[in-house]
Amino acid sequence: MKHIPKISYLLLLLVALVACQKLSKSNTAKTEFKVDYEKFTLDNGLQVIFHVDKSDPVVAVALTSHVGSAREKEGRTGFAHLFEHLLFLESENLGKGGLDKMSARIGGSGANGSTSRDRTNYYQTVPNDALEKMLWAEADKLGWFINTVTEEVVNKEKQVVKNEKRQSYDNAPYGHTSYVIDQNLYPKDHPYHWQVIGSLEDLQNATLADVKEFYRKWYAPNNVTLVVTGDFEPGQAKEWVEKYFGEIKKGESIPEMEKRPAVLSETKKLYHVDNFARLPELTLAWPTVPVYHPDSYALRVLSTYLSDGKKAPFNQVIVDQKQLAPRVSIYNNNSEIAGQLMLSVRGYDKVDLNKIHDAVQESFAKFEKEGITEADLNRIKAGQEVAFYNGLASVQGKGFQLAQYQIFAGDPGFVTKDIANMMGVTVADVNRVYHQYIKGKHYVATSFVPKGQTNLILEGSKKASVVEEKIVEGAEEKFDLNAKTTYERTPSSFDRTVEPAYGKSPEISVPAVWETKLDNGMRVLGIENREVPLVQFNLRIQGGLLLENPNKVGVANLLAESLTKGTKNKTTAELEEAIDALGATITINADDEEISINGRTLARNYAATMALVQEMLLEPRWDAKEFELSKQKTESQIKGQKANPNSIANNQFKQILYGKDHILANNILGTEASLKAITLQDLQNYYTVYLSPSLAAFHVVGALEKDQAVAALNGLNQNWKAKNVALPAYNTPAAPTASKVYFYDVPGAKQSVLRFGYLALPATSPDFYPAQVMNYILGGGSFASQLTQQLREGKGYTYGISSSFSGSTQPGPFLIQSGVRSNVTYESTSLVRDIMKNYGPTFSAQDLDVTKGFLVKSTARAFETMGAKLNMLQNISAYNWPYDYAKQREALVKGMTVDKIKTLADHYVNPDKMYYLIVGDAATQLKKLEELGYGKPVLLN
Repeated sequence: MKHIPKISYLLLLLVALVACQKLSKSNTAKTEFKVDYEKFTLDNGLQVIFHVDKSDPVVAVALTSHVGSAREKEGRTGFAHLFEHLLFLESENLGKGGLDKMSARIGGSGANGSTSRDRTNYYQTVPNDALEKMLWAEADKLGWFINTVTEEVVNKEKQVVKNEKRQSYDNAPYGHTSYVIDQNLYPKDHPYHWQVIGSLEDLQNATLADVKEFYRKWYAPNNVTLVVTGDFEPGQAKEWVEKYFGEIKKGESIPEMEKRPAVLSETKKLYHVDNFARLPELTLAWPTVPVYHPDSYALRVLSTYLSDGKKAPFNQVIVDQKQLAPRVSIYNNNSEIAGQLMLSVRGYDKVDLNKIHDAVQESFAKFEKEGITEADLNRIKAGQEVAFYNGLASVQGKGFQLAQYQIFAGDPGFVTKDIANMMGVTVADVNRVYHQYIKGKHYVATSFVPKGQTNLILEGSKKASVVEEKIVEGAEEKFDLNAKTTYERTPSSFDRTVEPAYGKSPEISVPAVWETKLDNGMRVLGIENREVPLVQFNLRIQGGLLLENPNKVGVANLLAESLTKGTKNKTTAELEEAIDALGATITINADDEEISINGRTLARNYAATMALVQEMLLEPRWDAKEFELSKQKTESQIKGQKANPNSIANNQFKQILYGKDHILANNILGTEASLKAITLQDLQNYYTVYLSPSLAAFHVVGALEKDQAVAALNGLNQNWKAKNVALPAYNTPAAPTASKVYFYDVPGAKQSVLRFGYLALPATSPDFYPAQVMNYILGGGSFASQLTQQLREGKGYTYGISSSFSGSTQPGPFLIQSGVRSNVTYESTSLVRDIMKNYGPTFSAQDLDVTKGFLVKSTARAFETMGAKLNMLQNISAYNWPYDYAKQREALVKGMTVDKIKTLADHYVNPDKMYYLIVGDAATQLKKLEELGYGKPVLLN
């Protein structure tokens, strides 16, 4: 992707994100769905789909090309994804970085894209007054792009994509698993044999000629679908589409790809010694069917039933009985021409993967013997129904699925058949697909083990072929993006250099908030929202890590999990079944400052869902066996974090910021030592002493009136008694008076993970939001920011970098974070320091205009989804902000001046008074960091 560190956009499995659905009053699975959309085709073959949704003054534009890694040439793998990156950089009429600059000015969500095996998409949500601007820009990318691409541009972007590969695959535990699976599941001439990200060698070999050839073949309008969803007038939008896209020339005909499911003549077993892994992992893959194949629906139900929840056969055997692993993951991955069912088990420390493999077979045998019941099938379908409605929350999601249906099913209205297929799965179907695709069939098995633990691999495994990059100073190509280039402009019937004007400014209103307080002291806030028949809620109880005993850190996390493991009258399995039967989800989590209960359910099942929340909160089961299993799982998580450079960086930076004696220096999970000391009684003590409605606030958004929402809380009001709980006061550690460099050694790391900053502000400080405004151009504005423009776009050092202020009721850090190519660790750190040093003095009126443009105009998108509205309520209750704080912030932004920004930057961004943490390869990178002038780096391990 362009911004996000993953490539494949996980297709929404059952969300019908397509249109204004006309639902019967019953809202049952038998409801017929009428899809309202308009589709037309331009003379050049461009498919265009409109969906009108006037619930918010926003519009999403998505351009999808029917090309992914499956249509690449051998030796040019990763090219579709590289091309996705290139398409954002420049076009003839937008200019260099023009789309990103425009996105910031118009208050867009940020132009982004993703590449999968079978398609590449480009998308953004903007206030609806910017629709014509977006159509102009997307057309410019499609038809007026290729002449701007030079050898220098290709060479720079190759470095960015290679950094993305290092960050997401090469420098991550188990990052090569998909590579090994696909190399052996699909033959060499199969288009799924290679990864979407490609290989470093192939990326390096990409040429300008390759780029031009790829563009001409695959980015012709007859291979592209344009989807516009949101609040707009279709008649006017159609005129704009014809104006801006109509004169792009049609390309050659693109033949459909034939379905080609994988065929295995034998079971293949392979192993890899993973430099970053600390736990053994077994992954199995079976060939299945392409997307929308009739059997794909039953395979999905099978995957869910086998592994999700306490009752799942794999959970019963592997997790509960044999205690070999904390969880089992099974999912059916369907692509355009083939599919694969994936099973993955990451064992506990030093568990023999042969034991896990035997337990897998035992789990399948248990399923064969017991099967799936009608009741199990119905609860899975209930979850699918909620997931379907949940997907209707954003116009962008609707656009994605319209394009998905058009490209891979040939019909934007496929939603009707898709839902019918999902809800039509029978018990017999589930049993049949198990025998047809899994039982006794050949598969690919991979064993990924830590260094020195090859004794754990599956018997009969052969060493997998994995290419490991060497760290070499100065190995990357040089490029000069300042070189002037000239090219012959692509003709047009009108002047495309003129950016279209804004349309009518959208009417922006903050959602109406209602509030009450229960007799037991719990604050309740809500927003009525009837776009979909769903309810989302959050119950926040202050405390979390802040209330823990420093000698037994990890209690709050274990307590949160324990509350999900059954109730006084329900076992864990019975509780899960009761939740699933409602189509609901209820999760409980702990973090530094709170324990929170989060949920989602159909509006008609809200009262029943809240009755379960009450039972979970007030009548915990305190199951000793479940408690021990939770401790095992948490210990496994802690071990896993020790292998992940990003987790290492986060945990180490907390310790640097707060110092060893502050409670917030700790990992919420605890340590291996503290876990051993924690007893079930410790959880009960925390529960009894600290969980009080006087520290709680309930937030709810959805298709409910206030009276309905509050009535469902009567049980909590009557039975959850208030108690006096005082939150401890901790002294905030002083910010450093001089900068200091810390280094954590991960031998052989392909990237260095950077964390720079210091403890700055709480969210309640008058300067908190002004500091965020000041930070937009520094590192908070994605591609509008100086950090991204210089380190990624200018140097190709990183895939992504950002800066932020993240205070809460406690002072939080100003933080710069990134992952950079290992052999430019010093250069990246030095450049970040220089950017900070020059930020205030060089901040300009133009920078202020961009900042104001984005922060003011993006208000139109601020409350589009239910999740955004819920977050707004949480902010109001946590920080006592006014209901209209968004409007007040808008006024603050409008009144901001260059001098105010400079004053804030001078006060809060001082590179000579912060901590610098680098997690990377000490052997090659540590010594050079002394040149920063901040003394000899402190080696932490």
